[in-house]
Amino acid sequence: MLVVDDDPQILRAVERTLTARDFRVRTATDGRAAVGAVADAEPDLVVLDLNLPHMDGLTACREIRRSSQVPILVLSVRDAEQDKVAALDLGADDYLSKPFGAAELLARVRALLRRASPATGGRFSLDDTWIDIGARTVRRGEEMVHLTPTEWRLLDALGATPGVLQSHAALLESIWGADAPDVEALRVFVSQVRRKIEPDPRRPRVIGTDPGVGYRWLLEPSA
Repeated sequence: MLVVDDDPQILRAVERTLTARDFRVRTATDGRAAVGAVADAEPDLVVLDLNLPHMDGLTACREIRRSSQVPILVLSVRDAEQDKVAALDLGADDYLSKPFGAAELLARVRALLRRASPATGGRFSLDDTWIDIGARTVRRGEEMVHLTPTEWRLLDALGATPGVLQSHAALLESIWGADAPDVEALRVFVSQVRRKIEPDPRRPRVIGTDPGVGYRWLLEPSA
């Protein structure tokens, strides 16, 4: 795993958090070194700050994506919506704003590693609701829930990467391709699916919202 940050305190804190969970960690302090380290070491995951010397994090993210599909978790004090969207559009897989807690960092790391090595078969459960994306079935109690083809494509896109933030642009492309409508249409479909599969659509526990950025699947895979 590669951790990239020019702040020595944050770099050490992230490194300690990850090594305490038995991850092997390599570090870098600028964007140019990060791109080289990905090429040399082929890490399982990159934790990447945006404010870096020599080459900023957004540029480093773009350069890494030219040759590698390694999961990238962006860390930054930048909390503006446009910075999050820019990072995701350039190939980052998730975004964590500073300051952050060790538990949240580890949760995001685990989610990204699951995405890189999926082995769940797309089966999830919550209360009396059972969702099997591979089998195209949703059951609430004894009732089967009908989803449209477009709603299934939404579940395909989100359920394939549990816990991972997916931008509006990425979801629109996954669901509709080149003829994608605007973001409002995506919001409508998310709302429809929530009404069908959430115990309480007003307090989502299946599909979470990162306001202005995108959505993430909140359920852990079932055994």
